[in-house]
Amino acid sequence: MDQWNAREVQGAGITTGTDRWGIQDSVIGTEDTAFGTQFLGVPEQEGPYRSGPLTQGTDGEDMDLYFQSVSEKKPGDKWQTLFERYWPAYRAWYLSDGLEQRATWLTCKEALEAHMPRLLPTYDCLCDLAGGGDLAARFLSLWRPPAYISGCSQIVWLGDGPKLVRNYDYSPALIDGVIMESAWNGTKVIAMTDCLWGVLDGVNEKGLAVSLTFGGRRAVGEGFGIPVILRNILEFCATVEDAAKVLAEVPTHMAYNVTAVDKSGRFTTAYLAPGSRPVIKSVPYATNHQGRIEWHDHARATATLEREQFLRFRLEDDKVTFPKLVDAFRKPPLYTNAYHNGFGTIYTAIYDPVDGSATYLFPDGSSKHHSFGDFKEEAWTMPIDGNGAPKTRGMDLI
Repeated sequence: MDQWNAREVQGAGITTGTDRWGIQDSVIGTEDTAFGTQFLGVPEQEGPYRSGPLTQGTDGEDMDLYFQSVSEKKPGDKWQTLFERYWPAYRAWYLSDGLEQRATWLTCKEALEAHMPRLLPTYDCLCDLAGGGDLAARFLSLWRPPAYISGCSQIVWLGDGPKLVRNYDYSPALIDGVIMESAWNGTKVIAMTDCLWGVLDGVNEKGLAVSLTFGGRRAVGEGFGIPVILRNILEFCATVEDAAKVLAEVPTHMAYNVTAVDKSGRFTTAYLAPGSRPVIKSVPYATNHQGRIEWHDHARATATLEREQFLRFRLEDDKVTFPKLVDAFRKPPLYTNAYHNGFGTIYTAIYDPVDGSATYLFPDGSSKHHSFGDFKEEAWTMPIDGNGAPKTRGMDLI
């Protein structure tokens, strides 16, 4: 199907120089270093590292996760409550490789002023709600945070109206578990949060949906954690072209792939990495690599090539309907229960930018549906069964 051929998005050309994207000053692990679980060595506190009462832990046994949906037009008491609950664990994560590795507050503030100035009033408000402390303010900027990785698969469907479908694959002990409806800057947003105000995936009332996947490269450099960049996009952008411009201009500290689709049916995927110019093309899917494989252990264990091929075949098959596509996200190779390896499927998200809705499907068979006209606040516990998850997946098993 010719409509799925990779072609550069018009209006998203990249004119910036290499220096703008920071220096590749470190890498994650080595070719034979384990991934995912290397970032789990933090205290077992309430918060994103222990977001619910895990019955056995993350070693492949059963566990329970705590989720909640929260609606708050402007940052206030509800967000402050979330911060107070999660901050002890996020503080431990933020300091996990030493305070000296984190940028100063002034550097963080200047980075936001330079790259995402429209987000500053929201940032300042959140810092006040967080108590005005130096460390919390640095953390909330998400400028040069500690390294973190995930799995994930995502795809754009156009058949009966544009939709964005994605699986979020990560350690179940490392998630916020918060679906948040907000209108912090006048535009309503529904998003799955990360780092308390960042976005893993979401949709806004202007008709734009976005989601991210890890890009499969070990470089870590100067830039922002990608969730705050996605927050900036949903707060202020209305179209894929708007989103592409932000992605081309704002540096990220790690390799990530961001897929966006708007209500007109325009879509794009941006391949981002520190020290490299962004590559932005109209590709409707992404897994966990950027062209050629650079981190082979991660690629094999997460089956990124197999998942990408699987997604492409779904779009090329005229017999595939949207329900069948969604069902495919509930089964291997897109679905995985390798929670003990740090990339089990936590949820499947379906975003409809036309009707402004978000649907979340969970491993226990439950689902939650929200829209800008019907958003229900609630909290629930979701069981996850990690038994039987293979220690490796991908090309080693073919």
